[in-house]
This record gives sequence, C-alpha cells and structure tokens, in this order.
Amino acid sequence: MNSLLILLSGIISGMIIFQSALVAPTIFNILSEEQAGPFLRKIFPKLFLTITFLGIFSFVIAIFNEKLLITLIPLTTAILMTICYLLVPMTNRARDDDNSKLFSRLHFVSVSLTVIVLLANISLVFLI
Repeated sequence: MNSLLILLSGIISGMIIFQSALVAPTIFNILSEEQAGPFLRKIFPKLFLTITFLGIFSFVIAIFNEKLLITLIPLTTAILMTICYLLVPMTNRARDDDNSKLFSRLHFVSVSLTVIVLLANISLVFLI
C-alpha cells in the first residue's frame, strides 16, 4: 500500500513539475500569446482534474494507513486541485475581460495551491 501511495505522489509531483517547468514555458517560447492561450486553457483544467482523481484514489488507499498525515495529503491534494479546476473559468473570464488585477490574483491562488500540492506530495515520501 505504501509503495502505491509513493508512486501516486511521484506521478502527481511529476505531472506538476512537467507541466509547470517544461510545457507552459515551452509553449510561450514557441507560440504567440494568441495561440498559447487556447492550448493552456485546455491543458490546465485537464491537469487539475487528473490530479484531483489521483488524489481521490490516493486518499482511498491512504485510509488504510495508520498515520493521519498520510491520509491528509491525498485529501488535501484532491481538495486543492478541485479548487484550481473551479478557478479556471473565472481566471479565463478575467483575462478575456482584460481585468489584469483579478486575473493576477486568481492566477496567484492557483499557482500557490499547486505549489502546496507539489510540496505535500514530495513530503509524503519522507513521511511513510
């Protein structure tokens, strides 16, 4: 069970790092902002949703672990990624309406929650 939790946390961490460190910056280097926007609007919700489901699956597995913190990390992952997923339409609308202040705030929240999920999932390896 612990091995599966570590694997799932590794997948979650890897997906976040891959998307944030490689995919998004590369897209902005290759495509114009007008072209990159539609791609990123499709890929980020899928990332958030996939990680949400992995978090739920990890939570179900973690319930059988005796350590409360091991159970809280997947639960937190699922909750925070659901929030990020739900923020996407509001963030997109703020961008479309040229409301840069609201866009920046929503983007900051999304990035912050994603970093928390990344750090929590990396730490899970050391807690098991």
